[in-house]
Amino acid sequence: MLLIDEAQQTPQDCLTELRLLSADRFDSSSLLTVILAGDSRLPERFRLPELLPLGSRIRTRLTLEPLPAPVMLDFIEHALEVAGAPHLMTAPLKSALSEHAAGNLRVLTHMANELLITAALQNLPVLDEKLFISLYSQKTAQKRARSSVSGGTV
Repeated sequence: MLLIDEAQQTPQDCLTELRLLSADRFDSSSLLTVILAGDSRLPERFRLPELLPLGSRIRTRLTLEPLPAPVMLDFIEHALEVAGAPHLMTAPLKSALSEHAAGNLRVLTHMANELLITAALQNLPVLDEKLFISLYSQKTAQKRARSSVSGGTV
């Protein structure tokens, strides 16, 4: 089994080789299972004439869409419950995180991790929206400062 993340960036020749390597006896037996994970550009690549033979061999496709804020909020509450710390975040912070993560669980967990690290450094018993505003307003100010030094815009 081979797992390729960010597969939308895989060179066309490499994808073609994978197709050839994965089958024996004209596709009657599979030698290699390949899992391609990528963003929304990946399915578009399989519509190119050069990659149609590979696209036609894909057995299962799973397309994930951004999650709605209520699902993100449920995830936060579940994660805190499983961690044994349902009291760790205030309700307004949970709402802010679920709305600002753009439907992406990876972004959500990254933001929550940054908040947890900051709270630990400040010895805070509860994470709240004040911490969220403080942390992310600092990050925005730092981005603007870097951008103005380099001559770009945010």
